Amino acid sequence: MSFEFEGTVTTTASPMDVWHLWSDIGSWHCWDPSVQQVSMEGHFAEGAAGTITLVGGIEAPFVLDIVEPCSRFVDRLTMGDLHISIDHEVKATADGSEVTVRTTISGPGAEDVGPMVAGDTPKALEALVALAEKKS
Repeated sequence: MSFEFEGTVTTTASPMDVWHLWSDIGSWHCWDPSVQQVSMEGHFAEGAAGTITLVGGIEAPFVLDIVEPCSRFVDRLTMGDLHISIDHEVKATADGSEVTVRTTISGPGAEDVGPMVAGDTPKALEALVALAEKKS
C-alpha cells in the first residue's frame, strides 16, 4: 500500500531564498498550513531528528534523511505503521527557481491518508514562494 504526490512551482526567488525558509524550521508554520509547530534537536543536517505538530494537535517524529544545502532535503515522518517521506528540491532557473515537493507514503491505509497529507501541498508551495520572493 502506497501513495505518491508531486507538486512543482516556479518563482523569481533564488534557491538560497527558498532554502533559507526550508532550513528555518521555526518558519514552517508560516508557509505550510498543515504545520502548527516544529522542534528539532541540533542543526538542520542529515540525521537530525525532531517532532512536527500538525494542525489538530497530531504529533509525529521526523528525521532528516538527506540534506543538500541550497538544493534538497528529505524528511521522514513516522505515524504508527505509516512512513511518510517528503522530498523537497529547489533548482535554479534563468528567472529564479523551480521548487518541487514529492510525498511518498507507505503502510496500511496509505491510499486513504495520502490525499489528506498532501492536500495542502499546493497551498504550502505557493505560500513558500511568496515569502521567498519577499526576501529576494
